[in-house]
Amino acid sequence: MGSHRYAVRDRIASLHPERDCEQIARLLVTVEFPWDVTRALELALYRTYCVPSIGGLLDATQEFAQRPQKRYDDTSLLLAEGLEQGLDSPQGREAVRRINQIHHRFDISNDDMRYVLSTFVAVPLRWLDRFGWRPLSDHERDATYNYYRRLGHMMGIRDLPPTWQQMVALSDAYEAAHFRPTVASAQVGTATRELFVGWMWFLPAPLVRIGVHALLDEPVLRVFGFRPAPRPVRALAAAALRARGRLVRLLPPRRRPHRVTESWTVRSYPHGYAVDALGPDGVPLPGATQPRPAQTS
Repeated sequence: MGSHRYAVRDRIASLHPERDCEQIARLLVTVEFPWDVTRALELALYRTYCVPSIGGLLDATQEFAQRPQKRYDDTSLLLAEGLEQGLDSPQGREAVRRINQIHHRFDISNDDMRYVLSTFVAVPLRWLDRFGWRPLSDHERDATYNYYRRLGHMMGIRDLPPTWQQMVALSDAYEAAHFRPTVASAQVGTATRELFVGWMWFLPAPLVRIGVHALLDEPVLRVFGFRPAPRPVRALAAAALRARGRLVRLLPPRRRPHRVTESWTVRSYPHGYAVDALGPDGVPLPGATQPRPAQTS
C-alpha cells in the first residue's frame, strides 16, 4: 500500500468511479475501512430481518436457529469472493452463481432482493459518515454504489436506481412501508444477537446485549422486541466508535489488504472451503471445485 496515511484516498481519486468501481470498492473495504464495513454490513443484514417476508423466510429455513455461525460465515465468504477477487474473476462468477442458486430455491420478490442490496449501500455509507477515520468523497460513494449495482445486475435484480442517493432513499422508503413486528423476525433477530454474545464470551452476556441494542435504532428494536439501551449507554457507544476512528487516523497505513478469511468472527472453515458448498444445504453445484485453502496471515 502507499507510504502515507492518505495514499489510498489519493489513488482512488485517480480512478474512474464506474469503470474502476470494483477496484475502488476493494480498496475501501479491504484497506481503508475493513473493520468498519464489516460491522456496518452486519447491521445491514440485521435490518433486513425486520421485513416480515425476509424474516419469515430466514426463520423458516431454521439456519439461524440451528447454525447461526455457519449462516454468518457463508454470507460473508460469498460476498467477499466477488469483492476480493473481482466479480468477473472465476471465483467471483462462481460465488454469484452460488448466490443465485440459493436464492432461486425460494420465492423471493424482486422488491425484497433490491431492498437487501440497498442496505449494503445505505448502512455502510452512514456508518462511515459517523465513525469512519476519514470522510468518504462523492467519488467513493458513486463507486461503492456502482459496484453493488453491478452485483445486483449479475443477480438478476431489476429496476435498480441510477444513483446511490436514490438507492438510499429507496431503502428508507421500503423500511418505512414494510418494517413490522413478527414472531419470526424476532426469533431471527434474537438468534443473531446471541451469536454476537457468543463471540464476546469474555464479557458478561447482558452487557453485550445492551451494547448490541445501543447500535440499533428504534424501528429495529421495536420489530425484534428488544429493550432500548439506556441513553447514556447509547451515547457512550457512539463516543467510543468516534474515538476509535480518530485513533485509526493516527495509525500507519495498512500494509496489505485484509481478507474476510482472516476475520476472527469467521470460524466455520479453518481448513478452507468450497464456494459451491456454501449455503443453507451445502449441496454442491454441478462441476464442483476444489476447496479454497484457509487464509493464513
